Amino acid sequence: MSYPDALYLGDKGEISGVLRTVDTAPDLSIGGRTNVHYLATGTSTGGHYGLYRWEMGTEPSGSGAHFHRTFSESFFVLSGTVSLYNGEDWSTGSPGDFLHVPPGGIHAFRNTDGPATMLVLFAPGAPREAYFEELAEIVASGRQLGEEEWADLYHRHDQYMV
Repeated sequence: MSYPDALYLGDKGEISGVLRTVDTAPDLSIGGRTNVHYLATGTSTGGHYGLYRWEMGTEPSGSGAHFHRTFSESFFVLSGTVSLYNGEDWSTGSPGDFLHVPPGGIHAFRNTDGPATMLVLFAPGAPREAYFEELAEIVASGRQLGEEEWADLYHRHDQYMV
């Protein structure tokens, strides 16, 4: 494996870092159960990756088993415990535990034992914010989607439920 082609061709570097402090309010709340911090979106990283801090409350929340065709997804547990599914087995992830899922890999996550926080990394950076925001709107409105509507939502956001 070699380094990728250069993306910056200047001689002296530039001042371009962006600091986001831990006390920054979440960008999105999903049903009052999960807060999502958009640490680095696919747009802000030029499509290289998306990084999100996922804060789950006391009520269990998470995703059903699914896979993506266009990006990998990785999980790094920061606090609490998170049930992580690698497509075959569920494991209890504790602070410091990491799960990487390549494109096509079946996975899921859930906080079953109280509050938990993790980092979620998508590479390359997909526009996941639209998916998260659509889920939040569905939960907030109480709208009930039919099977066809869920299938459309998932298809538009490269999410294939299994």
